[in-house]
Amino acid sequence: MSGSTGAVGRRDRNMRDKRERIFNAAAELFAERGFAAVSTQQVSERADVAAGTLFRYASSKGELLLMVYNDEFRDALRIGEERAGREGDVVEAIVQLVLPIIARVGVNPENSQVFQRELIFGPDTEQFRAEGLAIVAELEARIASRLLQEARARRPQADEHAAALASSGIFAIVHLAVVRSSMGAIADTDAIDDLRVQIGQIVSGYLATLASPAAP
Repeated sequence: MSGSTGAVGRRDRNMRDKRERIFNAAAELFAERGFAAVSTQQVSERADVAAGTLFRYASSKGELLLMVYNDEFRDALRIGEERAGREGDVVEAIVQLVLPIIARVGVNPENSQVFQRELIFGPDTEQFRAEGLAIVAELEARIASRLLQEARARRPQADEHAAALASSGIFAIVHLAVVRSSMGAIADTDAIDDLRVQIGQIVSGYLATLASPAAP
């Protein structure tokens, strides 16, 4: 029994090691050359694994990018949440939550465009696409939570569904800002100010509904 357990432990360690090598190789190559100039063969060679082994961890070059950028997305969300927690104003809190995500896009616009494309249009069977969509859902949930916190300070019976709808509207604006950023169209301060105004408009509209009578 102990020998079998030891073999499983070694196998798990070997799998984690290979996954880490593949992740690091893909991250380095995408950062150095951009998505279009990188091949899966180059990733497997730098990771020192066979091509067949690589495809057991990621089924395509697009999924390799998702593997790498999901980590970037999570890190940006963590930073945004820390910044948002220091803000008392609901609009500024949401702005600070999403700004690190937009900033990451500007580091490598080509890769960011592919990441968005894979998230939206990638195969449903891809593991890392599912993980990326889960991060998007987490971002929307955090926006909704901040909206609901503000709403219930004004009206304790404020509805969670309405906050979720407002959050979806804010995410749509952020998604468009990310698209514009990946195309180099949101590089100036005015564009960020415009984003702040747009978020403020949705938040104001959402909070205004709190004063309206509840629907029968």
